[in-house]
Amino acid sequence: MSRPSAARASLLVAFAACCFGSISILTVVATRAGTALTTLLFWRYAVAALLLLPVGLRSLPRVADPRTVPRGAGLARELAVAGAGQAAVAFLSLSALRWIPAATLGFLFYTFPAWVALFAALRGTERVDGRKVVALGLSLAGIVCTVGAPSGATGTQWPGVLLALAGALVYAVYIPYLGGLQGRATPQLASLLVTTGAATAFALGALAEGTFTARLPLASWGAVAGLAVLCTAIAFQAFMKGLGGLGPVRAAIVSTVEPFWTAVLGALVLSQPLTPATLLGGALIAAAVLLLQLPTRGAERGPAVERAG
Repeated sequence: MSRPSAARASLLVAFAACCFGSISILTVVATRAGTALTTLLFWRYAVAALLLLPVGLRSLPRVADPRTVPRGAGLARELAVAGAGQAAVAFLSLSALRWIPAATLGFLFYTFPAWVALFAALRGTERVDGRKVVALGLSLAGIVCTVGAPSGATGTQWPGVLLALAGALVYAVYIPYLGGLQGRATPQLASLLVTTGAATAFALGALAEGTFTARLPLASWGAVAGLAVLCTAIAFQAFMKGLGGLGPVRAAIVSTVEPFWTAVLGALVLSQPLTPATLLGGALIAAAVLLLQLPTRGAERGPAVERAG
């Protein structure tokens, strides 16, 4: 299974990040209409899994080594780990919105590229050179300009701060796992495993809460459609393909275009002001992404996720 070029992989990850940047807006639409978060997330992943089922099965002949495709107990394990990881990231980050503003959530959650780079350096799975460190600094500075540094948290905000940071830490661990999963299966099949596992996790959560229902308001079903099709089924496949060409650290840095996209979308859809600081943040993030595309001396080694997988 051939890897995409670095430029194409970066475009795929950036596109996926823009799709992910629409999640918070659609989530607010649905929860304001009265739909519980766990129920909304169940329908998001369940519909996405149904959409991914045919493409996931059709992609099986393209697996480089069919022996790597999970089966039996291995399939159950992959479903459990992939589903639990995705469910944890989604639930922790979106639950934080009960206590903190979206801007603060964006800043705290988008510390995850720094965590990815730190964990990769500690494990020795991917070399973090000076160029990646500079790109990481540019992207974090861009995030500060785009969403603003978080204000001093009051006692009532600390639950949201902790949830957002927990979501970032879980995502930093989850991205390398996705890289390994993408090495054992096609991006389509890996996305199917993730969405099926997450749907199962949120079904159990909604049943435990007593909020499980198919009687959703029309606005919520519209949000489910957007979340399932664009923000999940399409975005997951794009991200998985891009991750295979970039590796966890570079993919995490490119993903920082998401808060800038959210700000632009807010200006277009919600008529929120697009400030000079936001534009500066977007320029810094773009500089980080472009820096990662510069040629390196000698042949660059492939992403370490395959060695670690």
